[in-house]
Amino acid sequence: MARAKITIVGAGNVGATCAHWCASMELGDIILLDIPALEDVPKGKALDLMQSSPIMGFDAKITGTNDYADTVNSDVVVVTAGIARKPGMSRDDLLATNTKIVSNVAEHVKATSPNAVVIVVSNPLDAMVQQFKKVSGMPAKQVIGQAGVLDTARYRTFIAMELGCSVEDVSALLMGGHGDTMVPMPSCTSVGGVPIRRLLDEKRLNEIVDRARKGGAEIVSLLKTGSAYYAPAAATAQMVEAVVKDKRRLIPCAAYCDKEYGVGGYYVGVPVILGAGGVQKIVELKLEPEEQTAFNHSVQAVKDLIAAIEKLA
Repeated sequence: MARAKITIVGAGNVGATCAHWCASMELGDIILLDIPALEDVPKGKALDLMQSSPIMGFDAKITGTNDYADTVNSDVVVVTAGIARKPGMSRDDLLATNTKIVSNVAEHVKATSPNAVVIVVSNPLDAMVQQFKKVSGMPAKQVIGQAGVLDTARYRTFIAMELGCSVEDVSALLMGGHGDTMVPMPSCTSVGGVPIRRLLDEKRLNEIVDRARKGGAEIVSLLKTGSAYYAPAAATAQMVEAVVKDKRRLIPCAAYCDKEYGVGGYYVGVPVILGAGGVQKIVELKLEPEEQTAFNHSVQAVKDLIAAIEKLA
């Protein structure tokens, strides 16, 4: 049986670390691609990763390139290309530069791998995945954004730290846009099957929710010269696994919602069934009043970002 072909566009920290996770999980053969200006950097990182295979015991082939011709007929394309956030910079500040970068990638991917499932990681996430779909014209189910898996991981981490329990026992869900308007869902959060509100009071839970919202910014402020990449890359690898193994995971992703949740044609974080071919189903939940209000606010923030992109055109 042929291995899946996984292309990762962007050989920076997130892209290279995603290649690392995907290789160690033996998800398929990996193409690490970056712009010609970086010359042999993707080749060097790919070779370095390949040389770890005898030690870590994986058989994935990892190739570095500057040429989209090497990516033809990829099964999955991960888009990490774009500039990273720096201290004091909001995701929205990245808008103009990353819109151009993602648009260029979309044109190349459409030409070389039109049947691929595309996972966009570039920020500001919800706007960038919308831009990718618009430029590529690819079916909505094939184009998704990685946000909810990462945000949920942060939320679960902080709950486990607070309770002193295993992260494996924490089950949680977040919705809405990626960033400060994300919507953690206490009604869908439990630990070992116990509803979270039986374990934490509302004040402490709200503090944890707020920390999860600001999880990326907290890391940016600590690193000072970069942004998070271990957890974002791991979250992306989990999505790649769901697609190439048709695992049909129920996980939150930035998915195109039209009638769903009354969004009206925008990408926003919602629970989906993710497997072969991309989004197999968007799961619609009945939201509690405060969750619905927060979700509506988050959707409006996404719409404002899209409007800002349209003004740049």
